[in-house]
Amino acid sequence: MAARTLLLKLQERGWIALPPRRCQPFNRMRHKRLPTAVLPVAPVALSGPLASVLPLILTEVSPPAERARRPLFEALLHQYHYLSYRSPVGENLQYLAVDPQGRPLACALFGAPAWQCADRDRFIGWDAAARARHLHLVTNNTRLLMVPWVKVPGLASHLLSRLARRLSRDGQAKYGHPIYLLETFVERGRFAGTCYHAANWVRVGQTKGRTRQDRPDGTRYQAPIKDVYLYPLHRRFHQHLRGQPA
Repeated sequence: MAARTLLLKLQERGWIALPPRRCQPFNRMRHKRLPTAVLPVAPVALSGPLASVLPLILTEVSPPAERARRPLFEALLHQYHYLSYRSPVGENLQYLAVDPQGRPLACALFGAPAWQCADRDRFIGWDAAARARHLHLVTNNTRLLMVPWVKVPGLASHLLSRLARRLSRDGQAKYGHPIYLLETFVERGRFAGTCYHAANWVRVGQTKGRTRQDRPDGTRYQAPIKDVYLYPLHRRFHQHLRGQPA
């Protein structure tokens, strides 16, 4: 899809001429059935101190061995996350958190990082060439969901801290490379980013409301302004992400 999008943009700018389309492409994401799942227990309000739901049982559900848990992860995100969910794109890690009784508490999805982000790139010290070589060593927390009937103070930041301790190892096991930096984009006006602050993520700036759909003719598509948060997973992450000896 990335290659196809590039070709279409090159044609749009008059740099190449593509042959006529021979068939209508089939979009498997558009036709994917919306995820549904039966919760293991009825959604009953759960509140109390953090200790009442510990220790969290945190499972990365994308491997084939965890196929039975994946429908619950997908259904929760689809039904309760404000951006909904259909399917991840590119490298991804999918986490489901339950309490010791097996009651679902939270979901977290990490996927492909933003291709360009001025504040992130400045924080790392990236130029375009270094970013192209090392972008796969960054992952983006594209979804974070606390299920709406669970009201446990500190749960989100505790979950983020637990994830930070295993994400690089899980990335190495699944894709053959570590992860050195986490990023996320928090929509201003909708969220305050409190759990990221509490988990020691660093706010490095904000987006400019631009999108990849902006056109060469000056047409702009406005997107919500989002705060940019980063979390290094290695004390020498700068060197790793710049390709310098650590």
